[in-house]
Amino acid sequence: MHHHHDHQRFRCIVLCWPLHLALLLGPMPCLAQDAAERRNWFNDPFFQIAAQAPRCPVPLGPDLTAAEQRAEAHDRAERGTSCWLAGRCARSNAYAYDQDIARALQARVGALKPVTGSSLWVTVQRRMVFIEGCVPDRRRVAVLQAWAKGVPDVEQVLVNASTGPKAPAPYRTLTSP
Repeated sequence: MHHHHDHQRFRCIVLCWPLHLALLLGPMPCLAQDAAERRNWFNDPFFQIAAQAPRCPVPLGPDLTAAEQRAEAHDRAERGTSCWLAGRCARSNAYAYDQDIARALQARVGALKPVTGSSLWVTVQRRMVFIEGCVPDRRRVAVLQAWAKGVPDVEQVLVNASTGPKAPAPYRTLTSP
């Protein structure tokens, strides 16, 4: 009987362990290896929709360092659920829409008006669509915004695109995060 009691207590410890501690302690062993290593911790959708400007710098996209990830995890919990608490999202977390939005955007790539001379990448975070890359002229920006806004549940579209081959990228890149 005594043994059974211990088992109950052990299970309680596992269940009562605060989630945020478990999340913080989870990736710890990897941190020592390379603190500067970046990765897409939250599995945010990130994909290329055009590849016709060969020298266009690749955006950093959703990749974060471990330190950025820890700060971001806290913010995400608050930002993600505030949408639901305010009654703006049917799902309990705004980030829950992102994979569906990404799939819908990928399905619509064919409907995108000429991307000649453009290299573009899309990141979807919290129902916001970030389109980054290089376009031959500013007129494409409105076209890209309209294209992404046509997808259900998209709340905002932000286009950060460079128009000149010599201009520095107006977004964080793999080489200059």
